[in-house]
Amino acid sequence: MLWIKAFHLIFVVSWFAGLFYLPRLFVNHAMATEAAEIARLQLMERKLYRFMTPLGVLALAFGLWLWLGYGFHGGWLQAKLVLVALLVAYHLYCGKLMADFARGRNTHSHIFYRWFNELPVLILTAIVILVVVKPF
Repeated sequence: MLWIKAFHLIFVVSWFAGLFYLPRLFVNHAMATEAAEIARLQLMERKLYRFMTPLGVLALAFGLWLWLGYGFHGGWLQAKLVLVALLVAYHLYCGKLMADFARGRNTHSHIFYRWFNELPVLILTAIVILVVVKPF
């Protein structure tokens, strides 16, 4: 099970790298004015999203494997699962925002995306505390 745990952590870290970087691209995209810059950012966003999606799926799959293997239970796990569901929703919403940019339908400012970029940090902090401390 230690191999499963190691792969879970590797895929979680990799997925989070994408969750941290994609909204930073949105910040730049919201401020971009030149067509070449916009096209480059759209390409970067698409490639990153296509790369990070399988990493998220693998993180979830290995996490489920751990849960089934160890039989974790308790309030901390229920709270963690809610936060993981929020991360999945955040990931999917990033895909929607990326599509909005591609269609020229972005309605948010770069300031919105700067704040939006902080959400995965807060969720990650809460998840790590729940898993390590198991406060309930």
